[in-house]
Formats: sequence, C-alpha cells, structure tokens
Amino acid sequence: MGRHAVAWDRAAHLAKQFPEDPRPQVAFAGRSNVGKSSLLNRLFDHRLAKISRTPGKTRSINFYTVDDRFYMVDLPGYGYAKRSKTERQKFSALIGQFLEGNERLAGVVQLIDMRHAPMALDLRVSEYLQQLGIPIQIVLTKADKISRGAGVRQRQMIAQTLDVDGTALLPFSAVDGRGTKELWTWVLTRTREAMSHV
Repeated sequence: MGRHAVAWDRAAHLAKQFPEDPRPQVAFAGRSNVGKSSLLNRLFDHRLAKISRTPGKTRSINFYTVDDRFYMVDLPGYGYAKRSKTERQKFSALIGQFLEGNERLAGVVQLIDMRHAPMALDLRVSEYLQQLGIPIQIVLTKADKISRGAGVRQRQMIAQTLDVDGTALLPFSAVDGRGTKELWTWVLTRTREAMSHV
C-alpha cells in the first residue's frame, strides 16, 4: 500500500477536545488486551501507539493524522474489569459522545481476538454500531497464534455468533502482517468515499 505519513495529533479526555476540522475519521475499537495498539503500529509501520502489558492502559481517545488527509482514532479498550465503575462509565460516555452524531466518522474497525468466542460486550458493541448506521469492519486479531484449520473453524463460529457473513471477517496478525493490506484498502476506501461527500 506504500508508506503513509502518520503523526500523533492529540489525546482527548473530554468531548470539547475532539478535532473540529472536516477531515474523515476511522475509529478502532476492541476489548482491552485485544491487540489494538499492536495492530495500529503495524498499520503505521512504526511505533506510535503505546503498547502496555497492563490491559486498559489507554485512558483517552487518541487521534492520529494520516497523510494530513484523515484521522485514525484509537478508542479506549472496553470491558476492563479492574477499572472502577465510575471510570468505566466515564469512558463509555466519552466514547458515546464521539460515536453518536459524528458526521466525520467514516467507519469503525472492531477488533476481536480470533482465538476466543466473542463476549457479550463484543456483541453489544457490534449491535450498537449497527444501530448507529456506522460502516464496520470486523478484524480478528492474533491470527498467527492459531493453526490454519482452527482458524477456519473459529472464523465460522465468530461469524455465526455475530450473525454476519464469514467473508466479512478479516484475520489479522501484527506479527506476520497478514490482513494489513486488506485493512488499509478498507480504511482508504471509506475515507475516500467520505471525502467525496464533503
């Protein structure tokens, strides 16, 4: 796909800190420890997103500019049990403020660990995004940690659980790079379509 100029733009802890310019945005959402930072760094082709051994470390919505044309948006991981209830509600509210009524949002990439069945929270997030009418690309992370045969079975099981076509699920590995080209294609297609409507 060629190299893209990616730069960290800002960390938003409050809705008033979101960028207000008209550039399209593609957001990345997933459970804590699903490999979101590793996926973003693979896409960026260098380390910008902070990787931590402690799940739930991202405590803000992080915005990255790509080629000065659009934003990739790293949402805080959902479902981290060790956060306080107040903290979880605060993050949920911030994410809701970002997603709902955001006319610049061109799509959301939802990450699910390929090795496990989707959890109830994954289902709720997927349904929520569909209700908002936001284009979704479901990415199955950590595809290198599962055998090919098991991967095929997991993909079918996850597709049935989410009630989607299996071909709509994209296996991805931050280690060997599989799925990187396809994910870039989806992101660039979504942002081009969004820019054509500006």
